[in-house]
Amino acid sequence: MSDPIDVPIDDDAIRLGQFLKLANLIESGSEAKTVIAAGLVRVNDEVELRRGRQLQVGDVVAIAGHTARVGTG
Repeated sequence: MSDPIDVPIDDDAIRLGQFLKLANLIESGSEAKTVIAAGLVRVNDEVELRRGRQLQVGDVVAIAGHTARVGTG
């Protein structure tokens, strides 16, 4: 797995579905729903099935060999 890229956010938290799009890990919100429901997304090395999961600064999201870390804006 690759080293995570840092993706800054403007607030203290962001929903998983929004972060996947912001980090360019997926193309659309509908794709987020599909890949999350299929169990293809990991947060901090644990499978996450909730699109609305609140991510905090420092959380690491992985999908298909790509990783992104929530950073400060």
